[in-house]
Formats: sequence, structure tokens, C-alpha cells
Amino acid sequence: MWNVDFAGLDWPEMGTATIDTLKMLGYASLFTFLIGLPLGVLLFTCSRSSSAVLAWIYRIVSFIVNILRSVPFIILIVALIPVTRAIMGVSTGVEGTIPPLVIGAAPFFARLVETALREVDRGVIEASQAMGASSFQIIRKVLLPESLPGLIAGMTITVVTLVSYTAMSGMVGGGGLGDLAIRYGYYRYESGVMLVSVVFMVILVQVLQMLGDRLVIFFTRK
Repeated sequence: MWNVDFAGLDWPEMGTATIDTLKMLGYASLFTFLIGLPLGVLLFTCSRSSSAVLAWIYRIVSFIVNILRSVPFIILIVALIPVTRAIMGVSTGVEGTIPPLVIGAAPFFARLVETALREVDRGVIEASQAMGASSFQIIRKVLLPESLPGLIAGMTITVVTLVSYTAMSGMVGGGGLGDLAIRYGYYRYESGVMLVSVVFMVILVQVLQMLGDRLVIFFTRK
């Protein structure tokens, strides 16, 4: 039987779990952006190049990205335990969750970056090339500014996806609200803990989505 008891909730522990979730989300989002953005730019650049070398680079990188995107996160986090332990020194808790989160989300964001860059008007790129702009200048001054609303929308989707990833990491002792919901809500049938954890995560997702939508609208008008 489910035991719905909100009065007996350990609110300090709920607060700690919420902070842990925010830490995982913050660090994972930062490194996902730092890795996924250049990776997406690389995919876009190589896919448009007539160079045979860049074409092969695109095939290889695209293949790796597709593999990482196709592996369910709960399996990925278990498979990466040796890698996580080698990088962080631990394979559980907040620190032990960050590498799998980044490895799982960065390829996903890279594809969204590639898609956003493809939406940039080809005429703007050709005009920049005609004026003698280098490839780096076109990326920095044309592609990224022109695709900014799409990049923000892609990052918003990625961060929201990371929220669900942090919850799944609780299955292997990742900490945060997901871990709390599983330990108390699933194993001990304390549905009050699970319900509150779900509500907190829903609120978090709503805030992140609303913030992302506002930024997209702002930069689109600008």
C-alpha cells in the first residue's frame, strides 16, 4: 500500500536533494554547452564542405554522435561507470553523475546546433564569403548571431532533457530528487516523498522552459 504522509516529510533532506539536482543540472548544462556547441558547428561546417577529408570527418563524428544518442541514458550511465570513476574518482553522487550527463546530452545538443545553423539564410553566408570573410569570421559574426534564437531553443530543450536524466541517475545512486524519489517513494512506498519530488521537478521544468521561451522571443525580435 502507498503511504501518503506529507506531515512526515524530511524537508531538510528534500532541500538538500533539490540543491543536488540543481548542481548536477548546472554543471552538466555548462559542459554540454561548451562541448555541444563546437561539435555542432563542426558537423555543420564539415557537412557543407566539398573537401573529401572534411566529408570523412563528418561521417566519423556523425556516426559517434548517433551512437551516443541512441543509447538509453540509464544504460549509458552504467556503462560509463569505469570512465566516470577514472575522471571524477567516484561513480555515485553528484560528482559521479556529471560525466554521463554531459556525454549523454552533448551529442543531442550538437544535433540541435547543426539544425539551427542549417536554418540560416544561405544568401547571408554567400554575401559574407563574397566580402572576403574567413570561415571563422562567418561562424562567429554570421552563423552564430543569425541562429541565436534557434540555439537558445535547442539549449532549452537540452536542459529540460537533462532534468529527466538527473532523475534517472537516481537509479544508480546519482543523488538529487530522483534518488530521493526512488529510495523513499519506490523502495519504502512513501508516496509523499515521490509526489513532492515530482512536483519540484515539474516546477523546475516549467521555469526553465518559460525562461528559454522568453529569451527566444527577445532575441527573435531583436
